[in-house]
Amino acid sequence: MNELTINLKSGGKAPLYEQIYLYIKKDIQNGKIPYGEKLPSTRALSKHLEVSRSTVELAYEQLLSEGYIEAKPYKGFFVAQIEGMYRLERVGVSEKQEEKLPDRKYCYDFTPNGVDLKSFPYNIWRKLSRDILVDDKTELFRTGNPQGEEGFREAICDYLYQARGVTCAPGQIIVGAGSDYLLMLLCTILGRTHVIAVENPTYKQAYRLFISQSFPVIPINMDRSGMKVEQLKRTQADVAYVTPSHQYPTGIIMPVKRRMELLRWANEAEGRYIIEDDYDSEFRYKGKPIPALQGYDTGQKVVYLGTFSKSIAPAIRLSYMVLPLPLLDIYEKKCRFLNSTVSKVDQLIVQHFIRDGYYERHLNKTRALYKSRHDTLINGLKPLAGCCRISGEHAGVHLLLTFENGMREQELIATAKKNGIKVYGLSDYIVGKQEEADATVLLGYANLSEEKIKEACEILCEIWKK
Repeated sequence: MNELTINLKSGGKAPLYEQIYLYIKKDIQNGKIPYGEKLPSTRALSKHLEVSRSTVELAYEQLLSEGYIEAKPYKGFFVAQIEGMYRLERVGVSEKQEEKLPDRKYCYDFTPNGVDLKSFPYNIWRKLSRDILVDDKTELFRTGNPQGEEGFREAICDYLYQARGVTCAPGQIIVGAGSDYLLMLLCTILGRTHVIAVENPTYKQAYRLFISQSFPVIPINMDRSGMKVEQLKRTQADVAYVTPSHQYPTGIIMPVKRRMELLRWANEAEGRYIIEDDYDSEFRYKGKPIPALQGYDTGQKVVYLGTFSKSIAPAIRLSYMVLPLPLLDIYEKKCRFLNSTVSKVDQLIVQHFIRDGYYERHLNKTRALYKSRHDTLINGLKPLAGCCRISGEHAGVHLLLTFENGMREQELIATAKKNGIKVYGLSDYIVGKQEEADATVLLGYANLSEEKIKEACEILCEIWKK
């Protein structure tokens, strides 16, 4: 090959050497310049393209460094063998692939995991960010405390005591980038000798995580009070994962009596623990919230998990874990070397967000917003009163509809889908073989406006009423 026809743009954004490099690279990747082909010399190509020799040399150097070409002494530059090399160009989505993309367009999506992002306190967040970064604070960008910054943990500690009745010291709190990370860390702390019991139906993300960490996992059925402790006692499980304040996905609130039964089970044997996932306790619309299970724990048996993802925004990857003292000792020995997964800046922002009263005001505003949407949904579903019952309301950001008119779950989901509405079946959260039961769907309302909820309810009442 004596010459390459390259249309160079002298006034373009990319420098000339980069244009040459990209052209040759593309032709090699496409097979237009085959393996073993000799490239023009730098002198010849610079003369042909009417550019400086150094420009061509820069392009060739880049190709050499990436392995697209090789230099043979006294012979010149040759295309290297790149068969099987990963293509670096962006591959577009074909029409066939496009068709396979699941459920990407719905007019109404009743996701139970939604959050109203329009209520995010942008102005306050900007203000706190500016205040924190106003001076040259180099310490902010150093590796911090593995458990999280002390001031932030103190703020969490005070908040948990006042809002949830959780009794702990800042030294028991570990801050992490999301509940998934903290659960994985907890798995390491516990060790693989434990057997974990989960509610059934359950939060599938936690279930999958325990399975992925090679733990034996036993699903425990539920009644109106939550996990059946009598069934739990008949298993080999020594760790119970529960969501007592607002069970996910059924919405059951575990009464005090059942909580005491669960704590007694944990105290009956050495090495038993309860993992309390208090993921959305901030949102309760009727009566006072029951204090956290951890607040009743006198035997150091409860691991408490909380998060700001539901109450502030999903992108705020800030969760925390309160370890009982025996597990804290194990953490110190096994995991203390792990660095914090959350930046100091983010921790400080949320710390001041709590300390300065912004968090409480934000919760009050968000709670009122969700309450209004909750009431709108309840009212909109009244025409279905004769064929289904509502449960799991008055807390969280979703409720359940259980149908007694002979319609099956998949039929309910499919008819809603045909009308541009996304609803979620309870069966997706059940572990193991499912017993024959009435069809149940979940309706989340956090990310839908009241107007949208009304429109969707009119459609659902029309297609589901029999």
